[in-house]
Amino acid sequence: MPINAHPEYINAEAEYHNASTTEQRLLALEKMIRFMPKHKGAETLRKNIRTRYKKLKNELETKRKKSKGKKGIKKEDLQAVLIGLTNSGKSSVLKTLTNAQPKIASYGFTTSEPEIGTLNYQGCSIQIIDLPPISSENFDKGLVHNADTLLIVVEKIHEIKHILDSLKQNKNAKKIIVFNKIDLHNQETKRKILETLRSKRYNFTIISCRTTEGIEILKEKIFKSFNILRIYTKTQGKKQDNVPVILPPKSTLKDVAEKILHGYSKKVKFAKITGPSAKFKDQKVGLSHVVKDKDVVELITE
Repeated sequence: MPINAHPEYINAEAEYHNASTTEQRLLALEKMIRFMPKHKGAETLRKNIRTRYKKLKNELETKRKKSKGKKGIKKEDLQAVLIGLTNSGKSSVLKTLTNAQPKIASYGFTTSEPEIGTLNYQGCSIQIIDLPPISSENFDKGLVHNADTLLIVVEKIHEIKHILDSLKQNKNAKKIIVFNKIDLHNQETKRKILETLRSKRYNFTIISCRTTEGIEILKEKIFKSFNILRIYTKTQGKKQDNVPVILPPKSTLKDVAEKILHGYSKKVKFAKITGPSAKFKDQKVGLSHVVKDKDVVELITE
């Protein structure tokens, strides 16, 4: 037992020694990581705990077997994945952001399989997936590696490095640090947390699912993490559709037509376009025309 250890650390250490399964030991190690001493004298201890955690996690992943009949998750145009340690509040974040109703409890490993919700923001439907804790045998690395945006949910500063170290294989995803349960801290502690996060130059936001502090800022950050174009379509004599077609930057009218007509873009003679890429309202353009965000397109087919 280290000198000046937090009572929560001492309890977690006892849980580790009394654990009978690998998952229970990993859960206890996560708690030890969360509450381990930060002073210089505990440097060897911190290294030892992280080494034990990594070794156990690798052992668990080696034993993993894909469940029979397990259904894959279809990736939508915009996808963000919630990851974090157990009891970090990921399920509460999912519930607050989306229409999902995940199981929420105070004990560990409540999320045993991916939970999916939809965040509707700025006319876009954003798929939000809550994964089991990173120490769980059901943690899906495939979803993490293919995600556009990773929402790293933490409640302690030092958890961030621990989680980021496990995500090195996905270098392309945008990462947003979501410092959760900020309502548990007083103003002075909150100020110190903000200063630390800023000094490390993280893309972050602090939130509380209980008071909804920072939730709207988080929604905006998630939306802005996607480098996309929103193209609205309309039919002659009718109003434009409310749901945009999502495309990558530098897309052309042909790309718009392909996504709508599914391989029948050759049937498009020309289009009428209004918006940022048009010189005037209802400008007639061909399939090579490069569209811009929030253009409104009317396709004229044969």
